[in-house]
Amino acid sequence: MPTLATNKRAYHDYHVLEEYEAGIVLAGPEVKSAKLGHMSLQGGYVSTHNGQLRLLNTHISKYPRSQNHVLDPIRERSLIMRRKEIDSLIGKEHSQGLTIVPLSVYTKGGFIKVKLGLCRGKKQFDKRAAIKKRETDRDIQRALRQKA
Repeated sequence: MPTLATNKRAYHDYHVLEEYEAGIVLAGPEVKSAKLGHMSLQGGYVSTHNGQLRLLNTHISKYPRSQNHVLDPIRERSLIMRRKEIDSLIGKEHSQGLTIVPLSVYTKGGFIKVKLGLCRGKKQFDKRAAIKKRETDRDIQRALRQKA
């Protein structure tokens, strides 16, 4: 399952509590462009509207060889999941004050799938603590490599 795009910023800004898999509805040129890796999830989020999930604020560049299809690169796209999963996801989002964020886009058996995360926002001190921990781990690894 090759990964086409990841949202590294999501792991920095949110605590990911649960992960879900959803299909995404794309037009033909968008599929080709996404498979080439011309996709960005940065700033993307999932909105609920009439019991459906919509992927907003994600960018898929125009496929260079498509001439007839003129699509907005930042249009909203529908997500496909089972009704039970959608209802449980919407319920958790509204009752607990959580956010649904796209984490990555990948291919699975010829289909393009989106990994969604049910997330809680991090506070500023959480972000600083994570950065500090990452830097100390790097320093420890460097010291161990130099000794060996």
